[in-house]
Amino acid sequence: MKLDLERSLASMREQLASYCEKKKIEDAIVVGIHTGGVWVAEHLMSAVPTNEPLATLDITFYRDDFTKAGLNPKVNQTLLPAIEDRHVILVDDVLMSGRTIRAAMNEIFDFGRPASITLAILYDLGQHELPIAADIVGEQLTLNPDQRVKLTGPQPLGFSVIDTH
Repeated sequence: MKLDLERSLASMREQLASYCEKKKIEDAIVVGIHTGGVWVAEHLMSAVPTNEPLATLDITFYRDDFTKAGLNPKVNQTLLPAIEDRHVILVDDVLMSGRTIRAAMNEIFDFGRPASITLAILYDLGQHELPIAADIVGEQLTLNPDQRVKLTGPQPLGFSVIDTH
């Protein structure tokens, strides 16, 4: 599978700038989901009309599989400014089932009620289990059921397609 990470990120920046202009979004809060979403969000900040620093979200305790046996999470820090009535651009590396995004939105709403949430995803695998779709997509991927995308980073940012069996 030949993917061009820089092309996907450039496409996302272009889509995001256009989206913000069309929706008249100013001074948005860009929120990266730990860990890959933060890395991707760092590459998108230049395309977003904002004076806010990058915000980060750790959804570990909001996951619906947190109590499953063997889950040993590495917890990162959530750093969110006041989000009440603000436009949030939520960024993650891969959209698969939609469960991570559902958990992220649950946590965001625990901090307040944003004016809107825009979802920006580097790779959409199209294997959604929940009715969640991204507004901004770097690239749509079709993988075999036993394959996953693994992002590496932060510098340099890279990825690989791995077999899970």
